[in-house]
Amino acid sequence: MANMMLRTGVYCARCGFTDIPYVRALLLMLMLYFAWSGAAAAEAERTAEIKRIVILHSFGRDFKPWTDYASSIRTELEQQSPWRLEITDHSLVAARFSNENSEAAFVEYLQALFAMKSPNLILSIGAPAASFVQRNRQRLFDRIPMLFTAVEQRNVRTNELTPYDTVVAVAHDFPAAIENILHLLPDTKHVAVVNGSSPLEKFWREEMRKELKPFEGRVTFTWYDSLSFEAILKQASALPPHSAIFWHLMSVDAAGIAHEGGRALRRLHDTVNAPIFSYVDSFFGRDLVGGPMHSVAEGSRQTVSVAMRILGGEKPSDIKTTVVGFATPKFDWRQLQRWGIHEDRLPAGSAVEFRELTAWQRYRWQIEAAALAFLVLLSMTMWLLAERFGRRKAEIQNRSLSLEVVHLNRVAEVGALSASFAHDLGQPLASIALNALFVKDKLSAERPLDKLNEAVGDIVSANAHALDILKHMAGLLKSRACESVQPTDLNDVIVEALRILSTEAQHRKILLEKGCHPGPVFVSVDAIRLLQVLLNLALNAMDAMADTHSGTRRIAIRTAVIGGGDVEVIVEDSGPGIPTEKIDAIFDTFYTTKENGTGMGLSISRTIIDSFGGKIWAENRSKGGAAFVFTLPLSTRGAAQQPAMEPRLVERLAS
Repeated sequence: MANMMLRTGVYCARCGFTDIPYVRALLLMLMLYFAWSGAAAAEAERTAEIKRIVILHSFGRDFKPWTDYASSIRTELEQQSPWRLEITDHSLVAARFSNENSEAAFVEYLQALFAMKSPNLILSIGAPAASFVQRNRQRLFDRIPMLFTAVEQRNVRTNELTPYDTVVAVAHDFPAAIENILHLLPDTKHVAVVNGSSPLEKFWREEMRKELKPFEGRVTFTWYDSLSFEAILKQASALPPHSAIFWHLMSVDAAGIAHEGGRALRRLHDTVNAPIFSYVDSFFGRDLVGGPMHSVAEGSRQTVSVAMRILGGEKPSDIKTTVVGFATPKFDWRQLQRWGIHEDRLPAGSAVEFRELTAWQRYRWQIEAAALAFLVLLSMTMWLLAERFGRRKAEIQNRSLSLEVVHLNRVAEVGALSASFAHDLGQPLASIALNALFVKDKLSAERPLDKLNEAVGDIVSANAHALDILKHMAGLLKSRACESVQPTDLNDVIVEALRILSTEAQHRKILLEKGCHPGPVFVSVDAIRLLQVLLNLALNAMDAMADTHSGTRRIAIRTAVIGGGDVEVIVEDSGPGIPTEKIDAIFDTFYTTKENGTGMGLSISRTIIDSFGGKIWAENRSKGGAAFVFTLPLSTRGAAQQPAMEPRLVERLAS
C-alpha cells in the first residue's frame, strides 16, 4: 500500500500526505462550508435579534394627521425591517392642555416602563410629542436614539438637539394653500379658517395670521379658534356667497372637547355650503377639494428609511434629511364637479382622483363585446336581407321567365291548332259572304224585306261566332304579367278545352269524351293556365295516337272529388301507352319523344299544377293507353257545395 502511495505521490513520510489537487479541493470545500454556516448563523442571529421601538403620539392615537403617519410608518417598518420588531405606542394626552405640570406622572410612568429594557429607537410623531421629548430628554431618554417626524420645522428646537437626535421635518406653506383657493375660485371674497384651541393650534393661528397678511386686501378671514365646534358649525352654515373654508386642525375646540379622527371635518362638510381646503392629505378623500398638501406616504417612507439606518448602527446626528414640502397637488374629482371647478384651472401636473368612470371606461370590454355582437348580427341581417332580396328578385325573374315560357308554349299550341281555328273561322266567314251576296241580290228585287231580315240575322250570328273564336284565340295568345287566380268551375274549363279541341279531333278522327263530376267543382286557379294544361295533355295524347290505325282512337277527360278535399282530373287516351322506363322522366324539362317536340309542354304543365297546390303524374292503363292525372285542392267557396267523395277516378276507370 505504501509503495502504491509513493508511486502515486500521495504519501508523505513527514505529514502523511503530500499537497495534491484532491486535498486542496477538499480543503476548499470545507472552508466554503464553514464560511456559509457562519454567515447563515450570523443571519439567523441577526434575524432573531429583537429591535424595540417606542412610538410617542401627540394628543392620542386617533388624532389626524398623526394617526395616519403612525399607521403608514408601522406598515413600512414591518415591510423593510430585517429584524424582529417590538413596537409599543404611547400617547401624550397632556399635550391637549396648557398645563405642563401634568406631564410629571407620564414621565414617571415611562421611566418605570423602560427601567429594565431600554428601547432601540423612539419615534416622536407630531409637534406636541417632539416638544415633550425635548423638554424631558435628560430625565427620561438621555442616550436613546430619537427620531422626530411628522413635525413642522418651526416646532423643533434645533439648538437643543443631541447627537442622538435626528429630524424628518415638514414645512407648511400657508400662502400657497390660500393662493390655490383663489386660483381655483377667483370670485372668493371670504375665507373661514377652522382651527382648535390646544397650545399647538394656538401657535399655528398666530403663524398663519402673520403669513396671510398679504391676502387681507383680496379676501377677509374669519378665525374660529375661540369657538366651540358646535358654534363653528352654526356660523359656517351661514357663510356669505363666494366663501371658502380652510381646515387647519380641530384637535381640541374652545370648549375643551377633543375631536378624534375625521368626524369633525365630516360634520362640517355635511353642514356648510362652501368648498373646504386643507394642506394635509390625511383629510383628503371625501370632504376636501384638494390642492398642494403634505404627503403622508412620502413622509412615512423617508422616516422609515432613517429609522432603518439608526437601527443598523448609524449615529442619528450623522443622518441629514431635507425638509419635506408640499407634494404634487391633487384634487377630488367629485368636489370639482360639485363646485363647478373646471380641470383647466388646476395647476400643471395635478392629479385628479376619485374620478367617476364613464360607462365606456367601466364597461369597455362588455360594450366592445356587445358592439361586436351587434355588428355581427347586423352583418348577418344585412346579408340575409341581401340574400332575401336577391332570392326575391330571382324568383320574380324566374316567374317572369316561366310565364314567358308558358306564353310561348301557349302560342305553340295555338300554332298546332291553327288548322282547327281556320276551319272554325271558315264556316262563319263563308256564311257571312253568302248572306252578303244574298242581300245584294235581294236589294235589286221587289219587296225584299222579309228575306233581308233573315239574311241579316244570319250575318249577325255568323259574325258573333267568328268573334267568339277570335276571343278565345286572343286569350290563348295573350301574355299576362300577373295571372288571375280565383275560384273557377273546373267543369267550365274542361268544356272550353273540348270545344277548342273539337275541330282538331275531327281532322284526326279522334273521339272526345267527357265525364265531369255533377254540379260545379270550384278550384282556385287561373282559367287560361289550367286550360293550357288540358290542351297540352290532350294534344300530347293526339300525337301519341297518330300512328294508331286499329280500333277507335279516343281521348276522355274526366273528373271526380276524392278524399282530402281534392278534385282529380284524368286525361286518358287509347294509344300505345308510355314506356315503363320513361314514365318518370316525361315531365323533365326538354325531355321529348317527338321528332319536332321542345320537351317543354309537360314540364310547364307540372309547374302550373304545382303553382295551384296540386300534383300531376302519368300512368299506363291496364287495358292499354296512357292516363295523365292531376289533382287540385277544392276552393273554399265551393267546398261546402261538393257532394260526397268518390273513389279515385283512375281506379274506377281501370275497373
